[in-house]
Amino acid sequence: MDLPTEKQNEKLKVLFVCMGNICRSPMAEALFRHQVVSAGLADRFEIDSAGTHSYHVGERPHPGTQRVLYSHGVEVGDQRARQLRPGDFRTFDYIVAMDADNVADMTDYAPRVDKVYRLLDFSPNQALRDGPDPYYTGQFEEVYELVSHATKGLLAYIRRERGL
Repeated sequence: MDLPTEKQNEKLKVLFVCMGNICRSPMAEALFRHQVVSAGLADRFEIDSAGTHSYHVGERPHPGTQRVLYSHGVEVGDQRARQLRPGDFRTFDYIVAMDADNVADMTDYAPRVDKVYRLLDFSPNQALRDGPDPYYTGQFEEVYELVSHATKGLLAYIRRERGL
């Protein structure tokens, strides 16, 4: 059975979440967007990121995040930090947290916890389940590698789940 045209054209909405929305979640947003474009699926996705806290609202991604993305040929775009909103749980199909603390912080917002995933769960050969925060560690390259593998796994998961 074919899906109605409006369902076929409906964009899948993916939101990446970390604490301040200047390091990990904008990195994941940019990497996932890059992978979606490379797969020829840009018209099928809406991709965004947010923070559980308002510390950096309106700021550009951390210089370390920008530097590591550019060094790998990944465009940052015009991203600006924003805080997670309760409406995001109605709007987005997949809400992907960077660590267990982010998941716990989202329970205050979350009427639909079935949409919440942890990013590194999509990288099954990785022992870590929580992505380290390079804001504190300075390890932007290491975090890039973790996020890159996990976002590829997330895209593969969505493609299987949605038949893309």
